Amino acid sequence: MKKIFLAVVICALSLSTFAQTKTEASNKSKKVKIKLNTEYTTESGLKYKITEKGKGAQVLKGDKVTVHYTGTLTNGTKFDSSKDRNQPFSFKVGSGQVIKGWDEGLALLNVGDKATLIIPPAIGYGERAVGSIPANSTLNFDIEVIDTKTAPSAKPYEVAGKDTVKMQSGLKFIKVASGTGAKPALGSTVSVHYTGYLMDGKIFDSSIERDEPIEFQIGRGMVIKGWEEGIALMQVGDKMRLIIPSELAYGPSGAGGVIPPNATLIFDVELVNVK
Repeated sequence: MKKIFLAVVICALSLSTFAQTKTEASNKSKKVKIKLNTEYTTESGLKYKITEKGKGAQVLKGDKVTVHYTGTLTNGTKFDSSKDRNQPFSFKVGSGQVIKGWDEGLALLNVGDKATLIIPPAIGYGERAVGSIPANSTLNFDIEVIDTKTAPSAKPYEVAGKDTVKMQSGLKFIKVASGTGAKPALGSTVSVHYTGYLMDGKIFDSSIERDEPIEFQIGRGMVIKGWEEGIALMQVGDKMRLIIPSELAYGPSGAGGVIPPNATLIFDVELVNVK
């Protein structure tokens, strides 16, 4: 599911301040006294049931929350599990980095809670088929909240007055800072921090806000072509803005209903490590 979350169900971040969202979440939490193993339904159609109550902090909109989860279809077929990978998943709550049912559901929980979320298509993947998840699927998630904390904020690079270089492929880049470390080669595994923007300036994904750089292997087709080309131009410590035309990104299909068809994408990237 992590791959699905990172590549598909990403969207623009909320403009609300952390202080506002903290107040909103606190007010909301006072309205309902939750009973264990009792199913509740929200206005959106989300159904949730807390099966084990934790004693930790409430998850607030704007937090970086870390969870273990197992996702199944209504027929019991498992489509993903962080426990199978022994790798918890983190994201910024309320930022659109995950499906709407997750953003809503996690904000109802506390650290240590174990809960079941039943997410209808309207706040799941809707009419899209995603991997082994058919279109119009209701999704069941068994979730354990491991941690929550204030998420760091991403800030766009300052590029005024800096040269823009255009490659033959159509990729453009602006070097913001120069590093002195190793350069990746074909087959290298790289670690990259990034924030992705649409042309109107909206953030659609950020490793900064998850506080977790992404790792991938150069030349394996694990990322979009613009990334393959752009990251290969860098060395550890470099910071660049990549301006990636649609044909080197998600093309006419877009991604997840959030990245529009034929969209040019902007990524502020930092090469953290090469191995």
